[in-house]
Amino acid sequence: MIANCQSDVKFIDFLQNELELSSGDIAVALRKRELENGPLPMLLWQYGLVDIEQLERIFDWLEEQA
Repeated sequence: MIANCQSDVKFIDFLQNELELSSGDIAVALRKRELENGPLPMLLWQYGLVDIEQLERIFDWLEEQA
């Protein structure tokens, strides 16, 4: 299962539409999250799927959603 709740769906939409990440990149990070139980934004950065500026945009977006 790709997304386990509505907030994941919104977050994945943001990653695809705003940061233009591929479904494959997102799927890799989601698999890593299941294995390592880490926060998805940090996993995206750790595995080189987003740069530091994109990571900041992710945190800004997440803060706006809270």
